[in-house]
Amino acid sequence: MSDTSPARPPERTDFLVIGSGIAGLSFALSAAEHGQVLLLTKSELLNTSTNRAQGGIASALGDEDSFVQHERDTHAAGDGLCHADAVSLIVREGPESIRWLMSQGTRFTRADDGSLHLGREGGHAHHRIVHAHDLTGAEIERALLEAAREHPRITLMPHWMVVDLITRHQYLDEGRGDGGPCHGAYVMPVKDPAERFPVRRVLARATVLATGGSGQIYRHTTNPEVATGDGTALAWRAGARLANLEFFQFHPTSLALPEAQNWLISEALRGHGALLVDAAGQRVMEGQHPMLELAPRDIVARGIDQVMKAQGTDHVFLDATHLPAAELRARFPNIHQHCLALGLDITRDPIPVVPAAHYQCGGVWTDLDGRTSLPGLYAVGEAAFTGVHGANRLASNSLLEAVVYARRAAAAVGRDELPEPPAERVAPWDKSGTYDPEEWVVVQHDRDEIRGLMWDYVGIVRSRPRLERAQSRLALISREIEQYYRRTSLRPGLIELRNMVAAARLSVGCALFREESRGLHFRLDFPDRDDATWAVDTLLERDGEGKPRIWRG
Repeated sequence: MSDTSPARPPERTDFLVIGSGIAGLSFALSAAEHGQVLLLTKSELLNTSTNRAQGGIASALGDEDSFVQHERDTHAAGDGLCHADAVSLIVREGPESIRWLMSQGTRFTRADDGSLHLGREGGHAHHRIVHAHDLTGAEIERALLEAAREHPRITLMPHWMVVDLITRHQYLDEGRGDGGPCHGAYVMPVKDPAERFPVRRVLARATVLATGGSGQIYRHTTNPEVATGDGTALAWRAGARLANLEFFQFHPTSLALPEAQNWLISEALRGHGALLVDAAGQRVMEGQHPMLELAPRDIVARGIDQVMKAQGTDHVFLDATHLPAAELRARFPNIHQHCLALGLDITRDPIPVVPAAHYQCGGVWTDLDGRTSLPGLYAVGEAAFTGVHGANRLASNSLLEAVVYARRAAAAVGRDELPEPPAERVAPWDKSGTYDPEEWVVVQHDRDEIRGLMWDYVGIVRSRPRLERAQSRLALISREIEQYYRRTSLRPGLIELRNMVAAARLSVGCALFREESRGLHFRLDFPDRDDATWAVDTLLERDGEGKPRIWRG
């Protein structure tokens, strides 16, 4: 296709993809052999979590490594909740996924002998991280986006966002009702000078949620501003099953400078030998875990949090100054240049770091082919719950999971019986409402309050009083937002706000339900892991009244 996108999306397509990261683009490129693909994203095509991913993509490629060891490391990080079949699948399809990415034009860093250079990160027993220096995600995004732009069956449309999915709920002849097949989505332009936020139908035989995570529900996050829990909220309102939303990974080392906006310092720097220290130079992870800085992320994040609270500080330091300067500049050019622009030379200065919300391990429940509980609706990437990550994601497994499951979902839509959407039965968008910009000024403050509540009460350390405080206040905010939503014209910020409060409330509900500590979910009132009761997933769906029904499954 050309770089010039059509002004309006077509009303019909075979496959509607929502999101332009590694998962959405991998699906689009693989599914295009089965039909026309329309990919929408609400911001710039490059504004994704993928584009920010520094470390790399894990795969057992080294002579001393094995599939069994990669699986073992994944299960160890997942703290007893990883699904064995899902883990085995991504590990064993890993080498082929790396080859596929290279076939699409991805240029990974090579060793002196011409083989792929393999790094190591926390939780990995071997060097198995395929990378493109410290800009792996950006290189993958570049290659896949170029391939998608050239594909005649793929249409890319930035600055279009989804309001809601089309299901039986929108049938003209059946009235209200959750669930049923998904037939596409109602979408609206983020930018349109000619009209005031018109909403259009896009009907599709298959709809794919590749929307990324929900890091923006927290005050401190490494996620881009577009990560507002859209996939979680869209699937929830449509009636799809969700799982394990209590498990949110906090990256231990985001850059703790106001002007840095919680910019991520890759785990690969710790894998290369950088040390976590306090202001006095004492090792933070000494006595916390035998793997020290290379312990799983939940343990490192809690270790940092414990030291900060004990010492009354708002950050610790990541110290790489003992490592060869030339080697640091060559291996981590992006980190070096970014810090240098902020007045830090990582070859001479310890880097101030603080944990930040990074990755949601739960999401929209899927099978091993990306199918959700709603026919015609698929989910891939961070938006999906496949069972791979369990209670804690192993570093650099996320890019691998996204490619493997996106390609499996693309194969599935080629096999599945996907009927044409019944256009005559789907209602047009009801645009009734009033536009009140003064009222919007009041409601938009809810965004900051949601993020503050989640950071203060649903963060690295939790308890029932904290969670109930968040639950109570979020319920009030949700009602306020929903009332405003129903009486006013749409705007992009309102849609995001509605999605954020939904994702936040569902996360809190799951955190209250799980009365134990496991992986990323640590409760002061239930500090122990309880395999007898809780070695299961947290599943949730809407009941007949639209309220959450949560159970162990």
